[in-house]
Amino acid sequence: MVERRGVTDREKVFEELQQMGYGNLYVWSDAPGTFYDWHTHPYDEVRWILEGEITIGTEEGTFTLKAGDVMRVPAGTRHWAQVGDSGVTYVCGTKVR
Repeated sequence: MVERRGVTDREKVFEELQQMGYGNLYVWSDAPGTFYDWHTHPYDEVRWILEGEITIGTEEGTFTLKAGDVMRVPAGTRHWAQVGDSGVTYVCGTKVR
């Protein structure tokens, strides 16, 4: 689910995600301490961290993502998220199977 890619250049991130089949790409930022309670998405989702830190929990475990990390969340996967003390900026995208 989590890959340590090390890439934080927005153009390169968009290019790689498009090559992986993701669309609807956009950059999103959350303030320090932002919390998203348990939820699901109808499509496969991806989060590629550009700056900061976020912790995402699933029923399989808890994952802390930092700049350059990528997490793919399959459609229907229950998960939550907690933003770290420095806030976070990431690229979001979806993939329809």
